Amino acid sequence: MPSIGLFDTLGPHEREMLLSTAHDVDYDDGVRLFDEDGAANCCWLIQHGRVALDTAVPGRGHVVVQTLGPGDLLGWSWLVPPYRWHFGARAVGTVHATAFDAERLRLLADQDPSLGYALTRRLLVVVLDRLQSTRARLLDVYGNPNDEGRTDAG
Repeated sequence: MPSIGLFDTLGPHEREMLLSTAHDVDYDDGVRLFDEDGAANCCWLIQHGRVALDTAVPGRGHVVVQTLGPGDLLGWSWLVPPYRWHFGARAVGTVHATAFDAERLRLLADQDPSLGYALTRRLLVVVLDRLQSTRARLLDVYGNPNDEGRTDAG
């Protein structure tokens, strides 16, 4: 049974339902798992390796926003209509992950509101983390314009 990481606090019934949608997958270095605006039909729990989340920037190509590793959950867009990816993702080195079927997860969440609520709460943690990482990356890329020409002389 895979380590669920973010979902460890689920009860046995919810955990069993979640695992019923899961299967193991492997990706080679450089493989794109998904692209921005593609159909979000899966999410992954990374067991081994790293995945770079990126966004397409005109004139710059794919800019990495965050790199995820073992224990991280990849993909939350499957829960929110219109079920399209907001970022892209690429394997960095060999990746082994547990994939969860999004359509089945949505169906289970609709049938069992307590599972739906538990998934939503845990996925909001992921969304907040991605938002903070994106903000930090934007500050790295563009800097703070108020710092230009500033001196320490007060």
